[in-house]
Amino acid sequence: MGYAKQLRPGRLARAGLVLVAAMVAAQAASAEVKVGFVNVAKVLELAPQAEAARTRIEKEFAPRDRELLQQQKDVRSLEDRLVKNAAVLSEAERQRNETDIRASKRELRRAQDEFREDLNLRRSQELSKLQQTVTEVIQTLAKTEKYDLVVSDGVIFAGKRVDITDKILERLRADFKSSSQ
Repeated sequence: MGYAKQLRPGRLARAGLVLVAAMVAAQAASAEVKVGFVNVAKVLELAPQAEAARTRIEKEFAPRDRELLQQQKDVRSLEDRLVKNAAVLSEAERQRNETDIRASKRELRRAQDEFREDLNLRRSQELSKLQQTVTEVIQTLAKTEKYDLVVSDGVIFAGKRVDITDKILERLRADFKSSSQ
């Protein structure tokens, strides 16, 4: 079996990182290399665009959430009424009530599943838009401040000197402020 076939994806990724590090080190020896690090998770959490997206989603889904809560209360009410009136109901009425409760629960579960799917889809859409915005801001900053390399994931340690996360957040805040005026 050849060497290339023995490489697993994890080893291949590590080998790639070592290669990049070696290239950066070689280039650093011949010229000054400007490297930056961005904590993308922090940016996605703290960017004002993220909070605005959360607020939009909350506002969009609040009416459906209230409907689901009301449906849950209605089902509980039906169950409580059945328990309370069980002694005075005929067998046919009791079975009809149980059937109604099962149908209501089924409808509630379906509505909850649909709600969850729609909510996850919207969150995913908003996250995708935010990631695109963050990437554009990182690229713009890297070009204007002449960074040779900007890394984000897979970094074990990044010193404050190369951490440009706060600069990215400042730009995102400024962009958000100018777009909301």
